[in-house]
Amino acid sequence: MDSRSIDDLHPQLAYAFGLSCGRWAALYPGAPTPFLTQTFRSDARQNALFEQPRDGRDNDGDGRIDEADEFVTNARAGQSPHNYRPALALDVGFRRLDGSLDWSEKWFNYFAQLMLELPNITWGGTFKQLRDRPHFELTDWESRVPQPIPATRTTPPRRPAAPPHSPPKPR
Repeated sequence: MDSRSIDDLHPQLAYAFGLSCGRWAALYPGAPTPFLTQTFRSDARQNALFEQPRDGRDNDGDGRIDEADEFVTNARAGQSPHNYRPALALDVGFRRLDGSLDWSEKWFNYFAQLMLELPNITWGGTFKQLRDRPHFELTDWESRVPQPIPATRTTPPRRPAAPPHSPPKPR
């Protein structure tokens, strides 16, 4: 199941997010508050987001089908840092005091400045192909992906052959 919980984040990302939110509150009182919109993302959800601009539907409600602005991700299941536990990426949004959401570019830029003061954080706002301002991930996250555990044997190991029978020693 998909998650927005800080408990599902890699500890380094959880720390970076918490510290940045604390600094945000001190620097921008009255501004919209950052909150997590995505931590862990299931493989099914990842594939649905990947297919969104290719699914023959009007996903953004503007009356046009499969247009460029419907692209959300270039990653299929297993290719996103959101697809692992603990999650190696997070997405943020901003909530105003009245509860409404604010997706203004400036808030993402300000929050990125705080997150990027910490080591080993990469911001999606600097991606070359598909800029993703809400997205932050651990730098070189691929090296942190848990490796699969080798399959266990389902059959017991064979016993070594019994040593050849030796004749009794003469008396």
